This record gives sequence, structure tokens and C-alpha cells, in this order.
Amino acid sequence: MSSQANDLVAPWMSEDVVLLQNSVRRVLVNEFLPHRERWDEEGIVDRAAWLKAGEYGLLCPSLPEEFGGGGGNKAHDAMLAQEVERAGLGGGFGVGIGTHCMVAHYILAYATDEKRAEWLPRMASGELIGAVAMTEPGTGSDLQGICTKAEKVPGGYKVSGQKIFISNGQNADLIVTVCRTGEAGSKGLSLLVVEAGSAGFKKGRNLEKIGLPAQDTSELFFDEVFVPDCNLLGGVEGQGFGQLMTQLVWERMLCTLGAVVSMELAVQHTTEYVRARKVFGKTVMDFQNTQFKLAECATKARVARVFADQQMQQFLDGTLDNTHSAMAKWWTTDTQFQVLDECLQLHGGYGYMTEYPIARLWRDARVLRIWAGTNEIMKVIIARSL
Repeated sequence: MSSQANDLVAPWMSEDVVLLQNSVRRVLVNEFLPHRERWDEEGIVDRAAWLKAGEYGLLCPSLPEEFGGGGGNKAHDAMLAQEVERAGLGGGFGVGIGTHCMVAHYILAYATDEKRAEWLPRMASGELIGAVAMTEPGTGSDLQGICTKAEKVPGGYKVSGQKIFISNGQNADLIVTVCRTGEAGSKGLSLLVVEAGSAGFKKGRNLEKIGLPAQDTSELFFDEVFVPDCNLLGGVEGQGFGQLMTQLVWERMLCTLGAVVSMELAVQHTTEYVRARKVFGKTVMDFQNTQFKLAECATKARVARVFADQQMQQFLDGTLDNTHSAMAKWWTTDTQFQVLDECLQLHGGYGYMTEYPIARLWRDARVLRIWAGTNEIMKVIIARSL
């Protein structure tokens, strides 16, 4: 079932997306997968890999060709995200690319023509790496509580504050930074693009995490960092919250798709394992408990796939709203962890060994219930619409 599910062509995948999918699979397995263990050990995906990803067109497939992208749409990005996960590269490389692509679309949607021309081609090539800096030591899902301040000065702003848990934090060259430019609450937030070489900007340590070992995740410090007026996304103060809410729908869509692929892989790997593993003179698959547990997991994965594909089609049609993206994000990521935990249990002690795919899937899945707004916040969003 699982291998077949992995090969199904989703209703949102056009013919050109399917053709690109086949080549992307080969490139990921041949060119990038051999480096996964080294990246895990080093805690970061090296810059050479980013440049190679740019050469293969993996970084910004949905950017217009005039900016160095592939000229596709978000279906191409979604396919890429799924294939990275299927290749076993989700725990670092996939998160990095996903974050980078989100930054590119912030710039495409809200930056000046000059800045789009300056930054986007270099992002598509891998020369510049992007990050989004929202979370602060005292502020997580409550974006209205952001304290990082951007004080207006002649020609720009001086940014002061601290961010934490920032994906691509060590590698980042361009940081879309959520700042307070006005009153308390959502109306006082703006997005400023901070360039990593700016005076007063400092990257902290690469944080040690439970999972995603190859994903560089950092503290960032801003000590009166000067940011020119042209780096204010949207050109007008106070638009940051609305910009974030618009882009967060896509981030939650990526979480949903990643969770589904992870479930499909877990069922596939576990089915293969229990058919081969023997205990008490028969395979683990021969036990009715195993059959029932796998039947439950396979069903959950299939329901999640149908749900995610429907949400993705709505996103492409422009009809996926904040409420339904929240529904998809919390349910699929909660269900993902249930499925992965059952599948790990069926592996017994081997399931706890990171040389087995199920261990890495289980380890890396936990953060999805926190990312892009915790699942508790997702339920608050849904409840407000009832």
C-alpha cells in the first residue's frame, strides 16, 4: 500500500510537475543523500550543497525565470518538499530549502523592484540563503507580543532585540525579521530584511536539538543594526502581521504535506521490517496485533493523503483560508506522531536505533506540532471561526 501511495500522482500535480518529480528524485538520491550522515554530524548543510542545489534548480522552482527561478508555481515547491522528505533528507536539508523558498516569496511579494532584482537571482543560485526571524525568547506563537524594536532614523531603522530557534540561522545571509515599528499588538509589526554582514548583527551558537540534526538553528542578536528604508517589506510600516498571516498559510501547507509523506514512509518501512523480522518461529507480520496496528496506520496515512491533497488543490486555487490550513496542520501532524510511534514500537529495540529510518522519522516529527504555530494555537484559530 505505502509504496503505491508514494507513487500516486496527486490531483494537484500537472504533467510538467510529474516530469520534474522524476528527475528530482534521481538528483536527491545520487547527489545529496550520500552526504546526510556528515551533515547530521556537523549540524549543518554546507554551502557547497546549497550551490549545487542552485545548479540543479532545487531552490526556487516557483520563482519567475526573470529572477533565476524555474518559472513554476507552488505545486513545484510542494512536489520538491515531498521528494526531499521521501529521499530521507527532510531532517535538515528539506527544512532549510523550505525556509529559503518562503523567504524568496516574501521578497517576491513585498520587496521593491530593485531588491527583487538584487536578491532573488542570488537566492535561486544558492549564493544567498534566507531565514525568517519571528520567535523570541519570551514570545513564540503569540506574534503580537514581539519585542524586537525597529527605531526610525534618517534613511532607515535601527533594529535591537533577540531572536531564537531560527532555521538556517548559521547559514543565513538575508533574514526577514519581525520588528515592532509602532504600537503594541499586531498593528505595530513590520518586516525588515536584515543582511547578515550588517554592523551590530551577530549569530549565536548553533542550537542542539532533539531532532533535525543537520538543520542549523540559531539565536540571532541585533544591537542597533541599521537597516535601510528600502529593506522594509511592503514599503509601509504596520503591514507585518498581515504579511505573516498570508505566508503562514503556505508554511502550514508544507507542514501538512511533510507529515503525510512521513506517515507513508513509516508504514512502508515498517511493513518491510515486520515481514522480514522473525520471533517465536514466525514473522512479526504473522501476529494479528501487528496486522491490526499496521492496518490502522495505513488507513490514517491514506486519509491524511486525501485531506492534504484536497488542501493543496484549494491552496493553488486561492481558496485555502487560515482556518482550514490550521485544521490540516494540527490534524496531520498529530496523526503523524501517532502513526510513527506505533511503527517504531513494531520495530522493537531496533526502532530506537538511528540507523533505521523509522527512528529518524520519529525523532524529526516531534517539532511539526510546534512549528508554524503550535497545534494548540491552530485549535484557537479554528474555534474562532465556529
